[in-house]
Amino acid sequence: MTSIRDLLEEKLDRFEQLERDMADPDVLADGNRMGATAREHGGLAKLVGKYREFKRMTEEIQGCKEMADAAEDSEEREMAQAEMAELKTQREAVWEEILSMTVGGEDSHRTRCVMEIRAGTGGDEAALFARDLFEMYRRYAEARSWKVEVMDSSVSDMGGFKEITLTLEGESVYRDLAYESGGHRVQRVPETETQGRVHTSAATVAVMPEPEDVEIELKSDDYRVDKFGASGPGGQHVNKTESAIRLTHHETGIVVQCQDEKSQHKNLAKALRVLKARIYEKKREEEQAKQAQQRKGLIGSGDRSQRIRTYNFPQNRLTDHRINLTLYKLDQIMAGDLSPVTEALIEYDRDQLRSDMVE
Repeated sequence: MTSIRDLLEEKLDRFEQLERDMADPDVLADGNRMGATAREHGGLAKLVGKYREFKRMTEEIQGCKEMADAAEDSEEREMAQAEMAELKTQREAVWEEILSMTVGGEDSHRTRCVMEIRAGTGGDEAALFARDLFEMYRRYAEARSWKVEVMDSSVSDMGGFKEITLTLEGESVYRDLAYESGGHRVQRVPETETQGRVHTSAATVAVMPEPEDVEIELKSDDYRVDKFGASGPGGQHVNKTESAIRLTHHETGIVVQCQDEKSQHKNLAKALRVLKARIYEKKREEEQAKQAQQRKGLIGSGDRSQRIRTYNFPQNRLTDHRINLTLYKLDQIMAGDLSPVTEALIEYDRDQLRSDMVE
């Protein structure tokens, strides 16, 4: 079973490889590759710096232990033991910082991710709930100074979203949002309900880390491109030019489309970003299935079929079923204050990982 220490060693190896790549004349000459390498390097720098500090302290603790064992008098032994105790306290604090950065799995350092929100059971009300979830995440992103970009959307007749795909970029973006993957259930009186009855409907959220170009290489013959006329809400504002793009990946059968931009070139670029994220996610899921035990008991597994949360509007209540968290401030959460939920989920995962620190 892969431990957090194993994962950190892999990150350290990767970081050192990226440092070598950034000094490679071939990489320096390729602007796109250099940009992708620098972004990945920057994303890992903070974590690797902390892990190097942790390793240094571990070596110093071992040195103090050897000094204490070899001490010829009690004073020398006590000094070494006191220094060792202080170093252990400092190391525990560093380990807590490392856990904060590694919670969320091996992609926790990612600064870009793709989010898909889809209406589930409940017809128009489910689509309106999907729109409300989008607005909640958008406001949360604004508060965190993350960049949000809509890649594709399908609008319902009442102004909700049948589905919407967006990208988010910023510090800790994937670590914080990875916990949102799964089924979200809402209980409220729909706008269309005349007798005031509470209805239940649902939406699903999928959050995928966006890989760098150097990680997922796509050649033009790896996928099929279909061009079609874009349509606006409810099929109106039909775009006579074929600016919308649909991509079909031959190997996996993954289909992505984008029609939000008027430019065919921009839609293609956006669709390729989403396609790469979905291919990376598929490979990641296959790898996680092989190492299922690694994530046993942890909650950031990203299983979108699992019902993770209930939003009860009449009671102003949010319940996260994975950690039995109940908060009676749904209005604040829907307004974008998602931090109390995210922090509780991260802390739960962190508790599961603490035992991986060696003595």
